[in-house]
Amino acid sequence: MNLFSRSTARRAIASAAPAAPTTRATSGAVALSDPGLAALTGEWIVDPAHSRIGFSVRHAMVSTVRGAFTEFESRLYFDGRDPRRSRAEVLLSTASVQTGVEQRDDHLMGRDFLDARAFPHIRFISTAVEVAGPDVYRMAGDLTIRDVTRPVVLELTYIGHVTDPFGYQRAGFDGTTTINRSEWGLTYNARLAEGGALVSEKVRLQFDIAAIRTAPTA
Repeated sequence: MNLFSRSTARRAIASAAPAAPTTRATSGAVALSDPGLAALTGEWIVDPAHSRIGFSVRHAMVSTVRGAFTEFESRLYFDGRDPRRSRAEVLLSTASVQTGVEQRDDHLMGRDFLDARAFPHIRFISTAVEVAGPDVYRMAGDLTIRDVTRPVVLELTYIGHVTDPFGYQRAGFDGTTTINRSEWGLTYNARLAEGGALVSEKVRLQFDIAAIRTAPTA
């Protein structure tokens, strides 16, 4: 699959699935609320046309700015028999950030924040998965921004799965985590006359995922 291409989901599925990233499985008993999940074991990709990888952050302490990265690649492996063995890797293009305001997008891509020219990618690689409850998982992983890598934990909720009218298997997940951007070197800010910061250090990351099962390799 061409890196950060805007190819359709159909073309992405037709290509060979990339090798799944390595990870560690946590110990402990496995509790599956839906035995049918076993049939979903295999390779998946995130459908960019029906997914959103976004963020939200407080601005001037009174409003919330929301944005998303519109170009990304992924490789996922879901183990329905033992979800702890599932794994994921997502690669975002920092230059694809969009908040609906061009001037703000340019600022985010600049050296004050993401510095897209020097650091063109943001990467998440899972390291462990824990079953937290029925259809709820905690996925630990390493998040790399501006070449700084730190651990994060995503709270994931399994929504369900269907076969679409074109015969493709789809599965849905919602995920979220909150990070302190300064821990990745994103320290730009300005002080308000009333006190407080122009941009909150806390950033909520949101993953609205529609995954499509890839065709098995020959």
